[in-house]
Amino acid sequence: MITLDPARLFKCLGDETRLMLTLLIRREEELCVCEMTHALEESQPKVSRHLAQLRHCGLLNDRRDGQWVYYRLSDALAAWISEVLRAADKGHEECLSRLQGRLEDMGNRPERRLTMC
Repeated sequence: MITLDPARLFKCLGDETRLMLTLLIRREEELCVCEMTHALEESQPKVSRHLAQLRHCGLLNDRRDGQWVYYRLSDALAAWISEVLRAADKGHEECLSRLQGRLEDMGNRPERRLTMC
């Protein structure tokens, strides 16, 4: 279980881009960098920099599949962190729905392959 102290979590999520990345990943379960850059309409270096910070905080895990790197929420998040993310999602419902709409309209979206663990 990831035991972030609240101040560190809120500092990590205090940036709008990091918050939206985290919430979008939460909704979609797993996203690659190209999907996130498309949805947020941000540059790849900016998105990658924020993802690295979220990974460093312990909020995200990543996995490589060929040329793609996929990000998902850590399976080991404490229950209170999941509750915070659920509440933040409710507060950003409209924006997140718009971002998911952009994902649905994305051409050449990478297909996930089932991984055997």
